[in-house]
Amino acid sequence: MKIICVIPARAESSRFFEKPLAPILGKPMIRWVWEHCRDVNEFDAVYVATDSDKIREAAEGFGAEVIMTASDHDTATERLYEVSRKVDADLYVMVNGDEPLLTREAILQCIPEGLDPDSLFVSNLMTDFHNPVEVVDSTNLKIVTASDDRCLFISRSPIPYPKGSLDVIYHKFVGVGAFTRKALDYYHATPRGPIEKVEENDSFRFIENHVPIYYYNAHCRSLSVDTPKDIAAVEKYLKDEA
Repeated sequence: MKIICVIPARAESSRFFEKPLAPILGKPMIRWVWEHCRDVNEFDAVYVATDSDKIREAAEGFGAEVIMTASDHDTATERLYEVSRKVDADLYVMVNGDEPLLTREAILQCIPEGLDPDSLFVSNLMTDFHNPVEVVDSTNLKIVTASDDRCLFISRSPIPYPKGSLDVIYHKFVGVGAFTRKALDYYHATPRGPIEKVEENDSFRFIENHVPIYYYNAHCRSLSVDTPKDIAAVEKYLKDEA
């Protein structure tokens, strides 16, 4: 099975312009992500997908292969779909360019054993919340799954609500997803539903249409960079781990 990794990296973030190029301990954030993805031997290739010449030049400068994509994509998954039209593979693994702490061990967990590459398959990663402040932070997506890892619902609000029991572990979204070609074709051909529009989360493209998607708990350290203040937290963690 041919598996490629794609790191979507756009410059026009409304909250953090040119976020992929933000320096973290002297290296642009996109390089941290690319280096972790390059550690995954199971990937046949790793690409940076961008619409920015500045990001392209930076990525090529540290040795990354770059695919230029359109600038009008509403979601990273649409950017991934465009890559799937240009590069043939059985499975496309998307690692968000704002996840500099993710390592090989975590990334690999989105790929189940015995996967049929001709199936309509979608998986993502999640991890446990450890800081209660993050649970109530609307920038963190909360994931609820069934016992078979099938996703039931996603929200920016803290879910599930602990009415009947306090025995609950909240799970947060981690920016890694795996898609077969059939899944990307389905995503592209299916219009956004009302819940996707309200929550602004495109996993609902599948959930609202009764297509199962899976969220595997990677039990990993994840700190996505959404604003400049997040850089300090990432740098502190990397220094503590050094």
